[in-house]
Amino acid sequence: MSERPYTILSCGVSLDGYLDAATDQRLVLSNEADLERVDAVRADCDAILVGAATVRNDNPRLLVRQPALRRQRRERGLGESPMKVTVTEWARLDACGRFFATGDSEKLVYCASPAVADARRRLGCVATVVDAGRPVDLANVVTDLHERGVRRLMVEGGGRVHTQFLTAALADELHLVIAPFFVGTSRAHRFVGDGAFPWNADHRASLVETRQIGDVVFLRYALSPRFTAAS
Repeated sequence: MSERPYTILSCGVSLDGYLDAATDQRLVLSNEADLERVDAVRADCDAILVGAATVRNDNPRLLVRQPALRRQRRERGLGESPMKVTVTEWARLDACGRFFATGDSEKLVYCASPAVADARRRLGCVATVVDAGRPVDLANVVTDLHERGVRRLMVEGGGRVHTQFLTAALADELHLVIAPFFVGTSRAHRFVGDGAFPWNADHRASLVETRQIGDVVFLRYALSPRFTAAS
């Protein structure tokens, strides 16, 4: 297999396993202390990847928030925040959205071949659009990221992207935060969809850390032989 970045999947879910509440209002699953933890993981990565639906629905900045962490990155000769990456079939993205408009880091859009020309016309002034095949092949995406110098990749969703990374065995560890409430509707989106996952009743993932952070619980799983506790 071609070289790829060390990849961390990061996600927060409700007690019944949902990412959102199936409403227009963004569901807050974490708390301030846990957001600081996530910020530190971001600051230690070279790139952050989210799906196009997350870019559209959450309008995320994906920036390192804490001044001390930004300063540490500058002292290492890096930009204040990691590269931003999204993957999409049709690139129906707003060039004025915060994903593109905030931060001085490079933005990459991995797009399915049929939509590349249109994506470059609309987004070429704010991002680098990369032909990722038809359909988008995540194995090729992570190989290309490695060739661009990305050694540590943080994947922050959504559910379709998490499913694709997990079923393709492209993740090295999983950070899962459990919020202390239920969403209670099947119209909401789950952490993952259907798929053939490498971890099942006969092949369990390794739980390597459990931590209470205020009213949420943080679970850290090792998913590949590349995992080390210091990673």
